[in-house]
Amino acid sequence: MGQALHALGIDNMSIEDRIDLVKDIWDSVAIEAGLLPPSTAEKAELDRRLAEDDANPDDTISWETIKAEAQTRWQR
Repeated sequence: MGQALHALGIDNMSIEDRIDLVKDIWDSVAIEAGLLPPSTAEKAELDRRLAEDDANPDDTISWETIKAEAQTRWQR
């Protein structure tokens, strides 16, 4: 058993409490790493943006154009 388990008293917790702790730790890692699925509001925004793109497929700016304009601004 790792030293942290003993030092933090985790080894004295019930199995149920340790499982809950693992879930809490995983959720915190997933949130920071962006591994959780999008929320309902985020999904709605993604759907809205996809619909807008589908409705106006020619309303785009190429990466090359964006990059060139940005480089021009930075050179001023």
